[in-house]
Amino acid sequence: MVAFPEPKMIKTNGIDMAVYEAGPRDGIPVVLCHGFPELAYSWRHQLPALAAAGYHVLAPDQRGYGRTSRPDAITDYDMEHLTGDLAGLLDAYGIDRAIFCGHDWGGLVVWQMPLFHPKRVRGVIGVNTPFIPRGPMDPIAGMRAAFGEDMYIVYFQKPGVADAALAKDVGKSMRFFMRKSGMKAADYAKLPAEQRNLALVHALQADESMWGGKPLLNAEETKYFVDAFTRTGFTGGINWYRNFTRNWERNANLPQKVDVPGLMIMAEDDVVLSPAMADGMEQYVPDLEKALIHDCGHWTQQEHPDKVNTIMIDWLKRRFI
Repeated sequence: MVAFPEPKMIKTNGIDMAVYEAGPRDGIPVVLCHGFPELAYSWRHQLPALAAAGYHVLAPDQRGYGRTSRPDAITDYDMEHLTGDLAGLLDAYGIDRAIFCGHDWGGLVVWQMPLFHPKRVRGVIGVNTPFIPRGPMDPIAGMRAAFGEDMYIVYFQKPGVADAALAKDVGKSMRFFMRKSGMKAADYAKLPAEQRNLALVHALQADESMWGGKPLLNAEETKYFVDAFTRTGFTGGINWYRNFTRNWERNANLPQKVDVPGLMIMAEDDVVLSPAMADGMEQYVPDLEKALIHDCGHWTQQEHPDKVNTIMIDWLKRRFI
């Protein structure tokens, strides 16, 4: 099991946030932002590698997760709050600007940081998650029309429903999510449409023998996640999804351009956040480099940590002095 530091508790944007820190304080700051259902612990392989390369690494349990505060109001999890938390994190450490790296939902947030807080961002790294420009229609309405009510993001909109389903057996939920990809993306694309509707909560309820792929985590790593989500539940993280419409409505006048260097790390076999989603990103992120990791599913920085570390450190050393 990779050694993981104890967190420092800071005040930011009206909440208490747990931040896991590594590396020299005078190093270039890099903030690592996790996705769902994850924790700062998801970056356990990146903290020591980036620290050894001389970077000041900060990985928070984000709003609603782990040891960080979990406000009750759904509206407290919109993009304004999530990006504000990260700006406040920099304030707490006396940092002017940082490079922000995010995976999954964390990726959505870090690509929005240069839009909400342009003076606080030196660069952005997206892991699996590309910059997604604001679309012409409510994203939940679009997902409902394309995939139906059982698609997991649409299903998450019902307060309390998915929360209870995931919390019923936290161990089973984490074993379901934290798996290596069960099939190649090319084979997934050949499945009938009704099998590609991302009805993850219903798949969770099937017998474990029916699940594809192999477990990603060892027993100690699984226990870390299970213990955390047993204590907190899943509502905080799910509330991020319940703000898709609110974010779309409130961000109508936000410029859709990232004016800092960007790195897009893609995973070949992530069927939720496919490499194809990054096609054309250069229109919105003009200074962009891309890297593709083969034979990799959704949990990239945990599945292929050495490859992720090498790609990140190479880019950081070339682009930031």
